[in-house]
Amino acid sequence: MSTGSPSWRAAVTGSRPVVAVQGLGFVGAAMSIAVASALDDRGEPAFDVIGVDRDDPSGRERIDAINSGRFPFPTSDDHLRSALAAVRGRGNLVAGSDPAAYALADVVVIDVPLDIDWRAEPPELLLEGFTSAIRTVGRHIEPGTLVLVETTVPPGTTERVVVPALAEELAARGHRPDDVLVAHSYERVMPGAEYLASIVNYWRVYAGRTEAAAKAAEAFLSQVINVAEYPLTRLSNTTASETAKVLENTFRATTIALMDEWGRFAETVGIDLVEVVDAVRMRPTHANVRTPGFGVGGYCLTKDPLFARLAAEVLFDSPVEFPFSTAAVRINDQAPVRALDRLEELMGRPVTGRHVLLLGVSYRQDVGDTRYSPSTTFVDAATARGARVSAQDPLVDRWEELDRPVLTELPPLDDVDAVVLAVPHDEYRGIDVTAWLGEHRPVILDAFDVWTDDQRRSAAALGCTVGSIGRGTPP
Repeated sequence: MSTGSPSWRAAVTGSRPVVAVQGLGFVGAAMSIAVASALDDRGEPAFDVIGVDRDDPSGRERIDAINSGRFPFPTSDDHLRSALAAVRGRGNLVAGSDPAAYALADVVVIDVPLDIDWRAEPPELLLEGFTSAIRTVGRHIEPGTLVLVETTVPPGTTERVVVPALAEELAARGHRPDDVLVAHSYERVMPGAEYLASIVNYWRVYAGRTEAAAKAAEAFLSQVINVAEYPLTRLSNTTASETAKVLENTFRATTIALMDEWGRFAETVGIDLVEVVDAVRMRPTHANVRTPGFGVGGYCLTKDPLFARLAAEVLFDSPVEFPFSTAAVRINDQAPVRALDRLEELMGRPVTGRHVLLLGVSYRQDVGDTRYSPSTTFVDAATARGARVSAQDPLVDRWEELDRPVLTELPPLDDVDAVVLAVPHDEYRGIDVTAWLGEHRPVILDAFDVWTDDQRRSAAALGCTVGSIGRGTPP
């Protein structure tokens, strides 16, 4: 347990089922709150919840945050913060690092990462950390426990990694492999303004390794999720459920990559691709057409398109080529470099020796998460070309990946040569362009349709060179 945190044994009432959530990252922390917020037919808490993380600096920081009633990560979701305060007030959510908590659990929800070294050639599946976490659970859980895997994993992981790892640990303690119930139900968590709602008010797919496991998963999820409005979808087996998540994210990543070439075309021939896409979206079958932007970031879309290829090779020993998915990862990874090229085009000179202000370092709007942010790629590339880059983000004050501070307030533009709008935070759409620019006239690149048309026009009217990704100057 983290020093000074309440004992999880004292927090378990004995009158309610116990849910242990393994991993208190961006998914697990929110899931812990969602489960603890679930109420039974009498309006009482349905579960006692224990959030479990590693006994290391980052794990202890997350544990202490939750036990203090603070969400461990920056968030714009007031409902999530209020829900955390409520469940901490009721006393049915506590966090700690002692894996013995799993022995008390009726349900263990797995929310630890399964990583890929996706920039290696060839990409490498990193199973060790995930498997070790599963083994830790297996060393403590009791017969009858439901182990629900929420982690996005290569198809086949539940059947070929989770089940064998649990079986070995159970056998070492004299239990049969089938004494526990194993199921998969992938999360669709979207950090941001609707963080909590993306768990409780959203559709879920699930599958069980056995009929009993599927029924147990359905019963548990039905208590946490608003199934009256967002019914569950059961698939035939866990590999199918795992594939559904990977395919979802691959579809998104691939369509984003597709728009990169159309953005180049729009810039070349002088049309506004955002305007074109808005017209195309009027057709219901094409409502989810993407627009070009600054690139893909975060923990999911950067790597998930490679999962199926690696699953076929590593878990099934039957390699299958995924040329579109592989190309999508490569194209999206290089999108920030293309934005840098576009900036130099607008400036009419290399960025060498120039001061560039980057607005937005998180991987998406209204989220304080810099994991695999495209802004990291941009800064690395711009610095390599000799630019001096300052960074500002309303939700990030420290850029861990680059080990550098981040401005949280908009800075003055005294010596700024160029401004790159990289993340569509709400704050940026509220900028009074005339007041902020004052007498300064930096080159402005709106790399992700961040500013409104009026903001871009105001900057241009003042004499700034203004350009966008996916927008060309009309002939």
